Amino acid sequence: MRHRKHLRCLFSALLCVFVVGPCSGLHAQRQLTLLAPNPITKPLDQLVANFEAKTGIHVQVTYGTGVSTRKTVANGQALDVSILFAPFPDAVPEALRTGNIVPGSATVLARQRLAIAVQKGAPKPDISTAAAVKQTLLHAKSIIAIDPTQGSAGGVAVAALEKMGIADQLTPKIHWVRNARMVEDSVAKGETEIALGPYLNEMRNPDLDVVGALPPDASTPVDITGFLSTSVKDPKAAQALLDYLKGPEAAPIWSAAKIFPVQ
Repeated sequence: MRHRKHLRCLFSALLCVFVVGPCSGLHAQRQLTLLAPNPITKPLDQLVANFEAKTGIHVQVTYGTGVSTRKTVANGQALDVSILFAPFPDAVPEALRTGNIVPGSATVLARQRLAIAVQKGAPKPDISTAAAVKQTLLHAKSIIAIDPTQGSAGGVAVAALEKMGIADQLTPKIHWVRNARMVEDSVAKGETEIALGPYLNEMRNPDLDVVGALPPDASTPVDITGFLSTSVKDPKAAQALLDYLKGPEAAPIWSAAKIFPVQ
C-alpha cells in the first residue's frame, strides 16, 4: 500500500514537471523592455498602452534625458528596443560603435523640431525662413537654451547656430541652463528675450507665446529613431513595437503632442 502511494506521489510530481510546467510557460506573458528619452514621455506612454492592449505584449519603459539615453546605449546597456534622438552630434554613430544595437533595425518613428518662444504678449519675431531666424537671433538682446551636455535640445540648438553660421556671433548673449523648465521660466518672467528651444512639444508654460518650430533649413528636424538590441529575446515582438510606433495608428497621437509623424 505504502509502495503504491509512493508511486502515485512520484507520478503526480512528474506530471507537474512535464505537463504543468510547460503549460505554465505557454501562458506566460510576452514582455519587452524599452529605453526612451523623456521629452516624448506623454505620447509614448499612450502609444505603449495602446500597443499592449492590442497585442497583449507587456512593455516596461525606462526614461532618461536625450543625452543619458545615448550614453546608456553607448555603455552597452541597450534594452530590447532603444529610442534615440538623431541627428545631432555623434548620436547614432556613438551608439552603433558599441555593437549592441542592430544597425539595420533603425526605424524613424516620428520627428521633433526645435522651437522659439517669447514672453506672453511680446512681439513675435519672424522665423519663416533660415534667413529670418538668423536676423531674429542676431538682433535679440538675450537668448537662453539648454546646455548641450545636459539635454539633447541643447545639442540641436548648437547645430542650428552652426548651420546658420552665427554660433560665434551669438556666444556673448546666449545663456546655457540645465533644463527646459529653466529656459521657459526665464523667458516667461522677462529675464531673457528669446527661448531657443526646447522642442516644440515641450513648450507648455502658459506665460510664453510659442512662435513656432524652426524651419528645416535653419534647424534639421530630429529623428526619433528606434533600434533593436542585439540581445533581444523576442525580436518579432520588438519589431512589432517599432512598426506600431511609426504606423498609422500612432500618427494622430504624435501629432496631438506637437511631434511630427513620418506617415
